Amino acid sequence: MELLKGADVISALNAKLKSELAMSSYIPQLAIVRVGEKPDDISYERGASKRMDTIGLRCRSYVFEESISNQAFIEEFQRINSDPDVDGILLLRPLPKHIDEAAIEKQIDPRKDVDGISPYNMAKLFAGDETGFAPCTAEAVIEMLDYANISLTGKRVTIVGRSLVVGKPLAMLCIKRNATVTVCHTKTVNLSDTCQQAEILIACAGRARMLDSSYIGEQAVVIDVGINVDQDNKLCGDVDLDDIRQTAALATPVPGGVGTVTTSVLAKHVMQAAKRMGK
Repeated sequence: MELLKGADVISALNAKLKSELAMSSYIPQLAIVRVGEKPDDISYERGASKRMDTIGLRCRSYVFEESISNQAFIEEFQRINSDPDVDGILLLRPLPKHIDEAAIEKQIDPRKDVDGISPYNMAKLFAGDETGFAPCTAEAVIEMLDYANISLTGKRVTIVGRSLVVGKPLAMLCIKRNATVTVCHTKTVNLSDTCQQAEILIACAGRARMLDSSYIGEQAVVIDVGINVDQDNKLCGDVDLDDIRQTAALATPVPGGVGTVTTSVLAKHVMQAAKRMGK
């Protein structure tokens, strides 16, 4: 089995973005909005900021106390949203329960919604309108398949997971590439039988090592989007990578796979946002 590592995809994508940026007189800016001090949010913020810096983009973080009121946060977010110097906005979620996250998703300028959380961008994605932004994690899967020169046309693709962050938008991206898509989830009857029919299997259910070799068809391509912590407190995916080595043709590791590519996709979206706004 061949491993498709995120580092190789990142290197190729970053080089392309740096080349495009070098031909522009404008340096786009990403605004990262964080509420509270959750370690996962802080870690992602640092990673995204570092990736923007590596490519040569501007990045500014806006951090608010977890105790900020709903109305105060809506007002602060609108100031960021309306700032002409901000080209893209990354809102770290979930927000504290007392903040109306759905209202913020509707409030964000769709042109600056570089992680595809706006219902307007989601509608564009489902309509096949390429002027919208897909969620970065979903698009990172497509970037990895493209890097490996794996065509989706006519392929049987099975996605295990149905979230609005990965599963559903990824299904739309695959359909746009002319794949025949099956979306499964943890309640699917005879899940292993369905998965075995897939030429490309994408796992995004959020359950540690739930898919072993009994779910994998011979010589299938396996893309693992899951990020979990196992009983030994180690990071792992939704796929039991060691168990599928004799069955799959190619697979992505966790850590070091799809998750690492998302911030490069984010940078790509920030640059696209600035261009679409005529900068």
